[in-house]
Amino acid sequence: MVREKIPVSTRTLQWKCVESRVDSKRLYYGRFVLSPLMKGQADTIGIAMRRVLLGEIEGTYITRAKFENIPHEYSTIVGVQESVHEILMNLKEVVLRSNLYGIHDASICVKGPGYVTAQDIILPPSVEIIDNTQNIANLTETIDFYIGLKIERNRGYRIKTSPNHFQDGSYPVDSVFMPVRNANHSIHSYRNDNETQEILFLEIWTNGSLTPKEALNEASRNLIDLFIPFLHAEEENLHLKNNQQKNTLPFFIFQNRLDHIRKNKKEIALQYIFIDQLELNPRIYNCLKRSNIHTLLDLLDKSKEDLMKIEHFRIEDIKHIFDIIDKHFAMDFQYLEQSIHFK
Repeated sequence: MVREKIPVSTRTLQWKCVESRVDSKRLYYGRFVLSPLMKGQADTIGIAMRRVLLGEIEGTYITRAKFENIPHEYSTIVGVQESVHEILMNLKEVVLRSNLYGIHDASICVKGPGYVTAQDIILPPSVEIIDNTQNIANLTETIDFYIGLKIERNRGYRIKTSPNHFQDGSYPVDSVFMPVRNANHSIHSYRNDNETQEILFLEIWTNGSLTPKEALNEASRNLIDLFIPFLHAEEENLHLKNNQQKNTLPFFIFQNRLDHIRKNKKEIALQYIFIDQLELNPRIYNCLKRSNIHTLLDLLDKSKEDLMKIEHFRIEDIKHIFDIIDKHFAMDFQYLEQSIHFK
C-alpha cells in the first residue's frame, strides 16, 4: 500500500494518486485528489467522473457457452458436480483483460477427474486471464469435458433473455462489462485569501483487468470525447457550407506520405511507439483504439480508404494525424501540404 501527503496547491490545477493498493488479483484500489477547485466545481467533476467510471469503461467477458447434448440450463452433466446453471454463474465471474473488439471464440477442453479453473480456458491471443484460480467446475469421473465459449468487449451490462438458449445450442451468460466495481467522490473545502476552494477526492475500485489509474485515464478520455461534438458543431456547419469541395485529400498525397515514413522504418521502431504517445485529441484516439490501431506501425499500415471507413472519422483527422507525426519525427512534408487546402 502506498500513501502520500495531500498537497494543497494555490496555483495550477493538479491531480495526484495519494493511495493505491492491491487487495487481491480481482480487487484494486486507488485514491486520487484534484485541487485547487473553485466552489461547486468539485461536485460537478465528481458526479460526472463517477457516472463515466461506472457506465462508460469497457470490459471483456464471456457472453455465451455451448455444451454438448444439454437440453436446458438446469440440466446436470454426468461426472460433473455442478449443474449447467452453476457453471454459467462461475463463467460469469471470470475476469479477462483485452483490447480486442467484436466477438471471439474460446473454449475449455479438460479430461477428468479434477478441478476446472480459469487457467483451462483456451483464449485468443492478446486476451489475458486475471485470476487463473477462479473455479468453473469439479469433474468427479473420468470424462471428456468440453465447453465452447464466446467472449466480447463492451460496456454496461447485458442480462440474458428468453429463449434460454440460442439455436446453435449455446447458452447466454449474464455479462457485466464493468471493470470498475465501485467509485466514490468526496469534497474538502477550505478558505484561501477569503475565497472558498475545494479539493476533490476520487476513490476507485476495479476488478483487476485494469488499474484504478488506467480507469481514471480512460474515463477522462471518454468524458472529453462526449463533449467534442459540441465544441465543433458550429465549425462543422460552416465547413459543410463553405468548404465542401475543398476537403479532399488526394490519394497520391496520402500514399506519398506513407511511403516517406515507411522508408524510415529502420530508423524508428514503429511497433514500439504507441498512439497514446502521439498527443492525439481524444476523439481521434478513441476512434483508432476501437479499430484495433494501437501502435504507429498499425496506423501506417492503413490506407486513406481504411481510415475513412472508421466510424466518426473525418478527412481533417488524417491531416491532424500527420501534423502530429511531422512534429514528433521531424519529417518534412511541407511540399505536400502546399497542395492540400484546409481551413
